[in-house]
Amino acid sequence: MGALQSLPGHQEYIDLAERTGFSCEQIGVLHKRFKQLSHNEETLQRDHFNEIPDLACNPIRSQIIGAFFDRRNFRQNGEGTIEEINFEEFLVVMSHFRPPSLNMTEEQRESVRREKLRFLFNMHDTNNDGTITLEEYRHVVEELLSRSGALGKDTAKSIADAAMLEVAGISMGHMEPDEFYEGITFEHFLKLLNGFEIESKMNIRFLNMDTPSLCK
Repeated sequence: MGALQSLPGHQEYIDLAERTGFSCEQIGVLHKRFKQLSHNEETLQRDHFNEIPDLACNPIRSQIIGAFFDRRNFRQNGEGTIEEINFEEFLVVMSHFRPPSLNMTEEQRESVRREKLRFLFNMHDTNNDGTITLEEYRHVVEELLSRSGALGKDTAKSIADAAMLEVAGISMGHMEPDEFYEGITFEHFLKLLNGFEIESKMNIRFLNMDTPSLCK
């Protein structure tokens, strides 16, 4: 997409609103933030995200940033990663953090929930093989625990390994002693998070702006 017009009623805004669920006014605000972060360039690179204060201390900062450059999150059935994104791609990724509309049907809400969980799954399936492996899961848990400062790296690793075994038991049921656990598939991931209300809890702060406030 080329340079986006600044007028919220412009056809490009209308097309993006239909695709992402954001209003034209919300798209205008996000476009200003995008231009601020990109220093008025037409694309964003990973280094630009280092300028977001709210991400600096986030324990899964690398996964969040990586999600913006993951083709799987552009709703185009793509694979692999890219080095820079334009505003449309940025907006599509941001739309994964929108809470569902109040007037959605149950079927629509379930579709939104599944899409959000797929986004989270992709964030941790870093090698794009369709499973969250022990190593990928361990890395996330270690980052969360060790950055708290209360636990050492070895202790965090032990807790991560124990947590993965518990996950294996929940998702696979009884396992034989010689059975190898390959990792969490998306269907296992859905089972693990069954009953967890993800739809309105998944949000991101972006340059002192959070996605729920954009949707009021």
